[in-house]
Amino acid sequence: MSVLLEIKDLSTKFKTERGTAHAVRYVNLSINRGETMGLVGESGSGKSVTAKSIMRLVDKSRSSLSGEITIDGIDILSKKEKEMQQIRGNIVSMIFQDPMTSLNPLFTVGDQISEVFRYHKKMNKKLAKEETIKFLSLVGIPSPEKRYSQYPHEFSGGMLQRLMIAIALACKPKLLIADEPTTALDVTIQAQILRLIKELQNEFDMGVLMITHDLGVVAEVCDKVSVMYAGEIVESGDVKVIFASPMHPYTLGLISSIPKLGARSKTLNPIEGSPPDLHLELKGCPFADRCKYKTELCLSDSPKLRTLEDGHQVSCHHAETIMQERGAVV
Repeated sequence: MSVLLEIKDLSTKFKTERGTAHAVRYVNLSINRGETMGLVGESGSGKSVTAKSIMRLVDKSRSSLSGEITIDGIDILSKKEKEMQQIRGNIVSMIFQDPMTSLNPLFTVGDQISEVFRYHKKMNKKLAKEETIKFLSLVGIPSPEKRYSQYPHEFSGGMLQRLMIAIALACKPKLLIADEPTTALDVTIQAQILRLIKELQNEFDMGVLMITHDLGVVAEVCDKVSVMYAGEIVESGDVKVIFASPMHPYTLGLISSIPKLGARSKTLNPIEGSPPDLHLELKGCPFADRCKYKTELCLSDSPKLRTLEDGHQVSCHHAETIMQERGAVV
């Protein structure tokens, strides 16, 4: 498989009343065509900021981007805003977290989806309507001709999410970014949405960046996973390898905090403490204050993301110790 998305040393900073917040710190990741990468971590870890940085949707007046972002050979950070307007939708699209706040309540769903075809594909109103109805049917909206003329408030949460998928896929992008696409949906609808994204991915041969805090979603639909903490990638690799043999204490904590079906104890195992303040300069490992493995080295020397066997990457001074304790061999 060829590389579709490649990010090198991406950093995103925001100007705030308290100073500069370094929300994303030197992130490196890549996604191949037809591949799904999961991006996981606590709220505030930098997942959504990474996605918006890829789309160039961060406020230019209050933020700065550095590093490299390449999608299908296109240098994203070098493009002007007018050029990005053509890239968004055609090359890369994004499904946002809350469909109700992403859709305009004053316009019908048909108008909002057909606008994509009129703007990007230069279709006339009749052709745009026909294509919109086709995509409403494609994402499983019943009676698409009738639904075309309805407003967002007339749709359920699951159907609104399907509408967002239809808008994102209208121009058959090469990369789809799905930011918490199943948040606030019940389990049955979650499964339907995830299945739909997978089916459309196979049909269009898209790369997918799946942003979520739900490790169950990652295990079900992702090929690879990257774990973010304090704006950094702390562990990355094949999803089966990461779940079976986590090497970073934060990844281990995330997996350990998942409720186990049939477990005798009903007590959950949370990660103690809080993430660091991103306004401050981080010295040493950003996870050190919450880590039971920390040593003086962790407090003074920031670990670098290093590659071990099978492409498994981790930024931890004590990865080998963790693996030995879990009965595995690095």
